[in-house]
Amino acid sequence: MLLCAGAILFIGGNLARVAAQETPPVPAPNPSALPVAIDVDLGQKIGAWRPIYAWFGYDEGNYTNTTAGVKLLRELHDLSPAPVYVRFHHLLSSGDGTPELKWSSTGVYHEDANGKAIYNFVILDGIFDALVKAGVRPFVELGFMPQDLAASLPNRHEPYQVHFPGSTTAGASNNPPKDYAKWGELVRVVAAHLVERYGRRAVLTWYFEVWNEPDIDYWHASPEDYWKLYDYAVASERAALPGARVGGPATTGPGGAKAAAFLEGFLQHVSSGRSAVNGKPVPLDFISFHAKGQLALEDGQVRMGLDHELTDADRGFAIVAKFRQLRHLPVILSEADPEGCAACSSRQNPANNYRNGAQYPAYTAAAYKALIDLGNRRGVDLAAMLTWAFEFEGRDYFQGFRSLSTNGIDKAILNFFRMAGLMNGERVRATSSGAMTLDGLVSGHAANNRDVDVLATKSADGAAALLWNYAATERAGSPSVVSLRMRHVPLGMGRVLVSQYRIDAMNSNAYSVWKAMGSPQHPAAEQLAELQDRDGLELMGPPRWVEVEGGSVTLQTELPAESVALVTLRWER
Repeated sequence: MLLCAGAILFIGGNLARVAAQETPPVPAPNPSALPVAIDVDLGQKIGAWRPIYAWFGYDEGNYTNTTAGVKLLRELHDLSPAPVYVRFHHLLSSGDGTPELKWSSTGVYHEDANGKAIYNFVILDGIFDALVKAGVRPFVELGFMPQDLAASLPNRHEPYQVHFPGSTTAGASNNPPKDYAKWGELVRVVAAHLVERYGRRAVLTWYFEVWNEPDIDYWHASPEDYWKLYDYAVASERAALPGARVGGPATTGPGGAKAAAFLEGFLQHVSSGRSAVNGKPVPLDFISFHAKGQLALEDGQVRMGLDHELTDADRGFAIVAKFRQLRHLPVILSEADPEGCAACSSRQNPANNYRNGAQYPAYTAAAYKALIDLGNRRGVDLAAMLTWAFEFEGRDYFQGFRSLSTNGIDKAILNFFRMAGLMNGERVRATSSGAMTLDGLVSGHAANNRDVDVLATKSADGAAALLWNYAATERAGSPSVVSLRMRHVPLGMGRVLVSQYRIDAMNSNAYSVWKAMGSPQHPAAEQLAELQDRDGLELMGPPRWVEVEGGSVTLQTELPAESVALVTLRWER
């Protein structure tokens, strides 16, 4: 079948579009591009392929069932053959469900004049109904404290909610409970309601995480008070749903001393302590903490801080590895991002503009492999790299929020996750002459150098190689001519079908199209149609059949600076 430029394909459940510009399948070499040799050995398996990419989250839970939120949820479901999990803050916060930046509410709990608990599930059900209908699975964060249950703390006279850009961690919604038994009963009632509404079998596939970042001002009490909060939560969750998967402590990055001490103290409590509820051992089904990069703006250019994110992860993995009886548990990076404030736009910090185009997916590709390799090196079970990004309803186009879409228009970063969703089977050995070392990425000593590297998988009917060209700054980036050799194609394959998907300044990148239009904040109907037409992955020319010679396929392609490519092989036995 011949495909013209602009054609639409559906491959493996993912939307793919042949690049509209006249791009040949094998780009002509750029004489200024640096050569890189990449070798993929399909015969050397190095482990199972874990879909750690299929996890997302956001502060503003009330955006979940908005028009653009529902559209995005369905896209998240469709990008991956593996289950997609979604986490959000403020599950238990008091309020009328009006969304705003860094805040949401369900009003699920309040007390009458006699202190009796009264439950209202209308807003909460609307959020969970949208998640379940879209086919994604909730990663349920048990927090924050309802207004009528929040303790009054000495020397703290804060309001219940502090509005962004004020310190949203300063409100009484982050106080401990005035009564831990009532907190436990709240968790039990909510869990029982979820089981009744969605079914025991479904809810057993969800995760329940206790609180968020209790090592900083999201928790206005001591670490030991958090241990108690956790004990009551896990006991109550298990009372409502025996076998429920419960974990924590969801600290900030353990690259910081305070977070590291908190994480280690919590794991010590679980491994050798006794529950404050019943004196029995404390259950723990997964371990969570966060890993964040750090941005800087230098001479008008963004400098990414991947080393900060990797240091957070590596130090957290090292702490987990100390506990022999716990190191087998899944580790969930329940926020893993280039920096820490999704709701801060590029208007507040121009460095945040990296989020709109191809720099964000290039960074994420480099982080993805490094996180997997760090987990393997420490001997821990890395299960998830949760991206804290969703959508901000009713805001300007490409305002620079850390989001996956803007007014219903997919951003380039969403296409990275679509690429990852096309990889399956087992991970195979792959090397690149342009790769930075893992230690160099973690230390940041080679921050000005480029990382041109690869991840590869093989399944029964094909193979995939994810390639990227990443640099900490755009100034340090340059194109590369990549010679990709994929060896040990299964015997008997005379030829294979090769496809190449691309994210760069011009492909799978609606931001560049929007800028070329003059950056309209009120796109005309035809402009909006053009932006919507650019949703999804773009193919660099039609798929083509390539001869297998000596059990290998050798391809050449050019990777622009700040780009990600996915090369797939398909064969029939």
